[in-house]
Amino acid sequence: MSDPDQPLPSRRSLRAAAEAAALAEARALAEAHDPAEVGPGAAVPVPAGAAEPVPAAPAVEAHPADAVAAMFAADADADSRASASAVQGGNIAGSTRSKRRQRLVDEPPREKKSRRGAWGCLSVVVVLVGLLAVGAFALQGPLTQLISATQGPEDYTPEEAAGGEPIVAMIYEGDSGADIARTLLEEDVVKSFDAFYDALLAMSPEPIFQPGAYQMATKLSGTAALSAILDEANKLELTIVVPEGTAAVDVLQIISEGTEIPLTDLQAAAADLSPYGLPAEATTLEGFLFPATYTFDPGITAVDAITTLVNRQFQALDSAGVAIEDRWSTIVLASLIQREAGLRDDYYKVSRVFLNRLDRTLWDSGLLQSDATVAYGTGNTHLVTTTDAERADAGNLYNTYVHPGMVVGPISNPGDLAIDAALHPADGSWLFFVTVNLDTGETVFSNTVDEHDAAVVVWQDWMRENRPVE
Repeated sequence: MSDPDQPLPSRRSLRAAAEAAALAEARALAEAHDPAEVGPGAAVPVPAGAAEPVPAAPAVEAHPADAVAAMFAADADADSRASASAVQGGNIAGSTRSKRRQRLVDEPPREKKSRRGAWGCLSVVVVLVGLLAVGAFALQGPLTQLISATQGPEDYTPEEAAGGEPIVAMIYEGDSGADIARTLLEEDVVKSFDAFYDALLAMSPEPIFQPGAYQMATKLSGTAALSAILDEANKLELTIVVPEGTAAVDVLQIISEGTEIPLTDLQAAAADLSPYGLPAEATTLEGFLFPATYTFDPGITAVDAITTLVNRQFQALDSAGVAIEDRWSTIVLASLIQREAGLRDDYYKVSRVFLNRLDRTLWDSGLLQSDATVAYGTGNTHLVTTTDAERADAGNLYNTYVHPGMVVGPISNPGDLAIDAALHPADGSWLFFVTVNLDTGETVFSNTVDEHDAAVVVWQDWMRENRPVE
């Protein structure tokens, strides 16, 4: 019976009392069964009529927000089980909202993980990587030099030497060790300039080189190449090598060195053109001394030696399909191409540029403006650069900056490639060209002055970086 002066218990207090009693009974049963089984993560036996026991889940470290969500999910599950138990046994068990609030209140504040630290670390790592990259780039040159100094210059290996091919290399009167190193590098006898030059510097006493032609092979080590040149058995008697683009005055010197024919005899033989069957326009041998390797018979005369080279040029022209009446014009253009072009494919483009400049509809002045022709007229047969004064000199008949039209005569002795380019110029409207990299031979061809000027800037920049003025 109730006391009218006492308030009736609320439904919430009745549920709390019932829950406490059920929980106490459950713990008592569990302790009677096995006290050791009750603890964190263990299943708690439920009184008869209550929900079936649920196995404890393994502990998983999670973000604090995940832990709160899991807590509410567990309470909701407990409420559903308590409701089912009340329907079946009339008892109310499980967590209440007040207990949930209390757990949240009693829960010690958890330290919130900061993302700023992670981003800060990442920033530091990025900065360090950047500094390392900059340092590596800055040290690339010194490291390369250090490695080169440690490992030595690039050199052909014995395995590479096995794939070499026979070649005749020419040493000219007055050639220095550096000159010979450059010649062997151009002929692919050695892999690098230093491979030969370092081997030369290591010799004591310094060797004396004899001019002449030497039987060698491509892809030799620097030491092997030096030994081959110093071996007299490799020197070819009465043999000469005339490089493409060599001027006639230098060809005569080469013949003299290789055959022991006095240079004066050769110069006298060259002054009289009647024995050689040259075109009527020719006033010198220029252009008609074909560049190649020659071996002469003992006792050969100066006229016979020159005739051998001239006939070989006629043979080249005939093989290219050049008619006799076109020999002169073909040789003049080919000699110009030979001096101005670098890479193989550029020969045909250079040919087109000069032909375009002869077309008054494309180039009003008709001036070829070739430095190589001007240099030839000054006697500098080894140069393709000129001064302002030289380009303004109208007394130089080879000055194509002053005299329009095709140059008055050949300026070198061209080979097969230049002859073919003269006969088969590339298709294009180019009017300018400039070699922007003297090491690789890269050449830029342009249609307009603006394009050409931009390419000239590239060449000037390359010269400043690679050929600084002392």
